[in-house]
Parts: sequence; structure tokens; C-alpha cells
Amino acid sequence: MAVSGFEGFEKRLELHFFGDDPAMFPLGIRKLEFESLEQVLEAVQCTVVSAVGNSYFDAYVLSESSLFVYPTKIIIKTCGTTQLLKSILPLIHYAHHLGLTLSSCRYTRGSFIFPKAQPFPHTSFKDEVTYLQDTIPSSLCFRKASIMPSKSSSHSWHVFTANDNNIHTHTPTPYDHELFTMEICMTELDPILARKFFRRPEDEKTGDSAGKEMTELTGINEINPEALICDFAFDPCGYSMNGMDGDWYSTIHVTPEDGFSYASFECVGSVNGNIGHVLRKVVQIFRPGTMSISTTCNGFSNDIMWTQMAGAVEPLGLKCRSCAMDKFPNAGTVVFQTFTPRRKNV
Repeated sequence: MAVSGFEGFEKRLELHFFGDDPAMFPLGIRKLEFESLEQVLEAVQCTVVSAVGNSYFDAYVLSESSLFVYPTKIIIKTCGTTQLLKSILPLIHYAHHLGLTLSSCRYTRGSFIFPKAQPFPHTSFKDEVTYLQDTIPSSLCFRKASIMPSKSSSHSWHVFTANDNNIHTHTPTPYDHELFTMEICMTELDPILARKFFRRPEDEKTGDSAGKEMTELTGINEINPEALICDFAFDPCGYSMNGMDGDWYSTIHVTPEDGFSYASFECVGSVNGNIGHVLRKVVQIFRPGTMSISTTCNGFSNDIMWTQMAGAVEPLGLKCRSCAMDKFPNAGTVVFQTFTPRRKNV
């Protein structure tokens, strides 16, 4: 393992808002001026490199990961030494000017490869939680912070949630209880497969065209053939992609350098969907030496998730080494699983 290098593990923040003015909908937060988003990202220390939108949401590829903007929800995911939590106050400020109020906050991340390189407030999970507690409004009174362990002392899942006590304008659909968010983190990528995320020297391509080439060369476009893909290749290496399929998003980020290689895949899915196909494709594209899957869901039995995840990847040589579950007030259940190859000792 390298002593220092680029931090692939992302920090992820999800904020939900509500408003009483019907005129705000259906656009909501999507009405934010691009200059306002740029100021939020400046506080985080990243920029937009590519963007796409549909009738449901806008997706931005960032210099460090991704941003998704829905009418009443924002998901921002950043890697490296970004200061993600510093986006909260400006986002609350801009949303307030649109007549929207923060109703829930969720922060998640894995274990950093280079934790000592992280700036405040990401210097420790304790510091992050203190910053969150001090930053979010007191109306978000249902709060919980948890570190979900695995058998590996170096790999755990960090979760903080905060929610208010009100029923808002969002009316749950009959399918909401079947939906989940899946976050996959992979390290020790197969070096031959990881080379596909390096650009050829002086290829004279734009980041967008080189990204499209990587998407097709690696088979990423086959994970969900229905998705509209916005991709970007960094120079000399690295790759990011956002996918849009109706109101569902997916995203991939790759740091391919040997010694600290890392890739992540995140998507929204349904318990009745073909999650096995998605998982198998992701594993085949990266062949990781270690992998974790965090699944956040609301209504269905999490036993389904344990068996589906393990059953999908074990035929590809990955064995589930640990599984932890935790419940969060008004914020659903999180299942955290870790996998390594069968031949590898824990």
C-alpha cells in the first residue's frame, strides 16, 4: 500500500428539503442558478466538468466525483481532500431563498486510505459528527451516528442521519418501500483492468470523448443499457460517470493508480429489479481485491439484501466475510457487507 496518494474513498451527503409554496414545484432546488452551485462547490473545493439533465433531475460530473440535484433533494459525493460538509450552510441558505427548508440529512463514507491527509472537518468521524451536529438546524431532532464494523479493522462504514418530525409534501408511492440505495466501494483493482482507465499520452481528446471511449471499452455502458450516460476521463488517468434512467441515478468513479487503486459504484434500485446483473457486471469490470456494499432501504426485509448481494458475487469468486445491520430513526435501515476473494485470507 502506498504511503500517500489520491484518496479515492468518497464522502457522501444527501439533503432533503420541503416547501409550502406550490409554485416552487416541479423544479424546486433545480431553480438554483449555476453560479450558486459553483459557489457551493467552491466551499467544497471542486468544480463541474460535465453535466446532463432530464425531466426529473440534473447530474453533474465534478472534478472530484458527482452532484445530483432533484426538486427537493441534493446528493453530493466528493473524493480526494475535499471539504464536503462545508456545502451544508450555503445549500441551506440558497434553498431558503427558494422557499425550501431542510428536513433531513444523511452523511456516509467508508474508511479513508489516507486519513491523515484529510482536512478539517474530515479529520475524524468524531469531528465530522460534531461539525454536523453544530451545522444542521435544531429542527432535525432525530439524530444518530454509527460506525458499522467489518472483520477488517481498516474497513468500516460511517453513517450519520438527522430528520425532523414533520410529514411533508412528498407523498410516498406504493413502490417507495421497495427502493434502496446501494453504495459499492472497491480497492485493489485488477491492474490489467485498471489500465483501461489510463489515457494514452497526447491522445488530444477532450475529457468527454476520452470518457465515452472508456465507458465502451470497459463495458460500463452494459451495466444499465437504458441509462443516459455522462462520462469524463481525467488526464493522465481516472474516470467518472453519471447515469440517468428516468428518476434513478447511477454513478461510477475510478482512481486506477497501483498501490491505492479504488473504484466506486452507486445506484438506486428496486428489490424487484435485476440487482444480480448489476453487481456481476460491476465486479467483472474491476475484479477488486476487497469490496464493500452498503445498502440503505426503508420497507422490506433486509434478509433479502444479504442473500441477493452474496448470491450475485460469490459465483465470481468473492466471499462475504462480514455483514452488519443498523437502524436509523426515520431514516431506514443500512446493511453493510464486505467481500474478498475466496483464496484470500481475511
